[in-house]
Amino acid sequence: MGIAKKRSDWEHLAASLTINGRAFINGSYVEAAGGDSFDCISPIDGRVLAKVVSCGPEDADRAVAAARESFESGSWSRLAPVKRKQVMLRFAELLETHADELALLETLDMGKPVSHARSVDLPAAARAIRWSGEAIDKLYGELAPTAHNEIGMITREPIGVVAAIVPWNFPLLMACWKLGPALAAGNSVVLKPSEKSPLTAIRMAALAKEAGIPDGVLNVLPGFGHLVGEALALHMDVDTLVFTGSTRVARQLMIYAGRSNMKRVWLEAGGKSPNIVFADAPDLGLAARAAAEAIAFNQGEVCTAGSRLLVESPIRDQFIAQVRAELAKWQPGHPLEPETRCGALVDRQQLQTVLGYIAAGSEEGATLVQGGNQVLQSTGGVYVEPTLFDGVHNQMKIAREEIFGPVLSVIEFDGMEQAIAIANDSIYGLAAGVWTADLSKAHRMAKALRCGSVWVNQYDGGDMTAPFGGFKQSGNGRDKSLHAFDKYTEIKATWIAI
Repeated sequence: MGIAKKRSDWEHLAASLTINGRAFINGSYVEAAGGDSFDCISPIDGRVLAKVVSCGPEDADRAVAAARESFESGSWSRLAPVKRKQVMLRFAELLETHADELALLETLDMGKPVSHARSVDLPAAARAIRWSGEAIDKLYGELAPTAHNEIGMITREPIGVVAAIVPWNFPLLMACWKLGPALAAGNSVVLKPSEKSPLTAIRMAALAKEAGIPDGVLNVLPGFGHLVGEALALHMDVDTLVFTGSTRVARQLMIYAGRSNMKRVWLEAGGKSPNIVFADAPDLGLAARAAAEAIAFNQGEVCTAGSRLLVESPIRDQFIAQVRAELAKWQPGHPLEPETRCGALVDRQQLQTVLGYIAAGSEEGATLVQGGNQVLQSTGGVYVEPTLFDGVHNQMKIAREEIFGPVLSVIEFDGMEQAIAIANDSIYGLAAGVWTADLSKAHRMAKALRCGSVWVNQYDGGDMTAPFGGFKQSGNGRDKSLHAFDKYTEIKATWIAI
């Protein structure tokens, strides 16, 4: 089936869906050991989509044991890289074949517009799997410079059992950013999707098996972080823990790793990214459109959201007017309507969080100039207008804390040095945008900004060839690119006398 064009097409497909809410362990769908489950509720209209099993420590033990057994058996870990590549390419093909189904599950589960899920998330997820698969038989070892009677070899080996905890905002894509290099390198994986959006991860497990990934190599454990997530983080037989989510949880996972077996921990955490617009920006109209999209896309539930809009004084009033006009084009609508650009927030808890930050902005003296309201309440869903605050200074709560909603704070600056000081005055360091026609200024800004990605005259650029990750409390390690394989491999030195 091609991309459905109308809401009725998606609703017809939704009516035919059989939603699986079980865990996937050692090649089979199973109930949780304790028999617990929870309702998976759609934020679109508040209806229950499915009962999903709630895994706990016993399920973590079962999944880790299956992963360890599969790893030690060598059925995947010792398979020739070119053979693993062939399976990964088949896996990517199956994601593409089932793209409509997966995109719809993603939308029903967490509220994003289905047009975005189908045109952005699904192609990117398949590309992540395919790219890592294509790369694995092209990663070479090294030879050390040695004396004539010695050989020093530097080789990579799969690290073993990987536990991957992924967020609710891009459920399938973030999973594939982890699974691509982890599986391609020969590891066995236990994937824990967020309890807020577990459906695509559960469905994907069967596609991985169909592609030829052996039983036990990929396991999926839906459930809550304080139960199954904590159990994986503390597990003595997990070799590496990878995580995307909040900084608060990331800190706790580091503690768990220290309390257990010193497992390697790779974290992609929060952000409060500055989008910096200078008076000499080459196209203020383009910059305004990008600024609106940077905060409203995916309902602002994006770790790299350009939530701090730094505007140089000479263009302040003009530019804010342009951004207001662009934000007006991002009014929330039903996620299955093809023209909808901004969907529902993930759940009522997140709605209350976002509304609380909007109230805090006004209480601290910022000027609410647009949005700020819950809308479409009659649908039973959770929607909030894209919101714009002016007169924000960098010590306000809305400028310092990650909101994870469509709330934009405008901060005025005078000159490059002040822009750098404001931008870097944050516990986070994930990304930044810079808009200027001055090439020298662009390079100086890029060097001075303390963050993992800098985008010049665009926002949220890059592809699978560029590493993604943060500085400071935005985390460590990198997803995407060949650098991602560093997280999933051990480097071994072998020194031979000849």
